Amino acid sequence: MKLLEQAQGGQGLSQLASQFGLDESKARALTDMLAPAIGQAAKKRAESGGAETVLGFMKGEDKAAFFDDASAAATPEGVAQGQSFLDSLMGDAAATEGLASAAAEKAGVDQRTVSQFLPALAAMAQGGLQKQMPDSSIDGMMGMLQGAGGAGGNGLMGMIGGLLGGKAGAKSSGPDLSMLTRMLDADGDGSVVDDLLGKIMK
Repeated sequence: MKLLEQAQGGQGLSQLASQFGLDESKARALTDMLAPAIGQAAKKRAESGGAETVLGFMKGEDKAAFFDDASAAATPEGVAQGQSFLDSLMGDAAATEGLASAAAEKAGVDQRTVSQFLPALAAMAQGGLQKQMPDSSIDGMMGMLQGAGGAGGNGLMGMIGGLLGGKAGAKSSGPDLSMLTRMLDADGDGSVVDDLLGKIMK
């Protein structure tokens, strides 16, 4: 959520909302649900042995454009990219649609609109992560995971901690991985998001 709030000088969410004819308050309500869902889905996928898949979908420095320009995230290309990312995290398209349906019902927004807004939001989040983690950094992390025998979520978190000098968010000469750390270190507090993901993730 903090990452998305930084997009386009703090105007990214409102600009993305306008691309889909969403009231800004509705878009924020949706983002409050969808952003942690994306993070926790990534965490669950990493913990189940899919850490390399999660990292792999963050590659592609052209994705940074989706963070810098809401209209780019809302294009068919941006939506398709975000949809692919979400389907990978959630397990399949049906699970992604289940998340959109639940969010639409809770926020009081048409499901068709949410089904477009959700992947565009995911594309924007991908772009923000890519701006902080160039492909060379991701390749390095994937190489370390492969060297560790494909460690799962705990191994990935430990590796990130090592790159940050042993403390998530600490200053270092390497890439800023604090956003990735926060995304993969979701607190799992038993919220509606946790319950929902447990039902629909494949």
